[in-house]
Amino acid sequence: MITIKNLLLISAVVLLFSSCKKWGNCDSYTNDNAQTLEHDGLTREYIVYLPSTYDGSSALPVVLNFHGFGGLASDYITEADMRPQADSDTFLLIYPQGACLDGFSHWNASLPGGDNKSDVDDLGFIGALIDQLTSDYNIDEERIYACGYSNGGMMSYALACYQSERIAAIGSVSGSMLDQSSTCVPSHPMPLIKLHGTSDDVLPYNGGSDYTSAQSTVDYWANFNNANTTADLETDGNIEHYVYANGDSSVSVEHYKYIGEGHVWFNTTYQGSNASQLVWDFFAQYDVNGLRD
Repeated sequence: MITIKNLLLISAVVLLFSSCKKWGNCDSYTNDNAQTLEHDGLTREYIVYLPSTYDGSSALPVVLNFHGFGGLASDYITEADMRPQADSDTFLLIYPQGACLDGFSHWNASLPGGDNKSDVDDLGFIGALIDQLTSDYNIDEERIYACGYSNGGMMSYALACYQSERIAAIGSVSGSMLDQSSTCVPSHPMPLIKLHGTSDDVLPYNGGSDYTSAQSTVDYWANFNNANTTADLETDGNIEHYVYANGDSSVSVEHYKYIGEGHVWFNTTYQGSNASQLVWDFFAQYDVNGLRD
């Protein structure tokens, strides 16, 4: 049964991909305690979470976590909360804010061209943001990771395709990959963790006329990485965990299939770990050179 909430979500996603090229700042998408960066004529915001033990003496990994369409970073940090992991494993956690498109925040997750739904240079913004983080903090530039929810997951795929030299691994939660064409040419094997529900009514698990299926995306990256074409499978409750191992540079593609679950950042646990923990544990294995020693 389609609820009012689902209708609003569907409408928001449809708006993202059908509206004209208009953008600007929205007062409702202003975050408290955010840092700012001027890029391409816009003041862009991002929230920085420093682990409690950070003292600047050692280089930290970085996790960029992107909200979904219409999201506010200061709300999303509690919905997709990775602060416990940042404290326990000591990494820099960044929640960027998307720019406004016809009253909704969004990520423009593709190269400039006819398929763009806005003129916002989000790929350039994230490149500039990484430069700023490198200047402001002691970070490990071989261990910068990107993950996101819904439209934010789309942004993670875009970074893997078009800024791969700076991204060690990516994660997508309830997100679809927009571009599986020849323009996506990462510079190194790209580890991927993908979490998706089979009852997602916004970005359907099996795809559709506008979106690729979850399995086609998993296959794309397994093939790109020259990983095993047959996955190892383990199950815990309603979650199936598929691992496509033995890729180039020993990278893997992992897929968590949430049977009967919808369009969310998952709190259902797999072997005691929620989505935030699963994503970080996957990231922690890799740097830009592949599997860490």
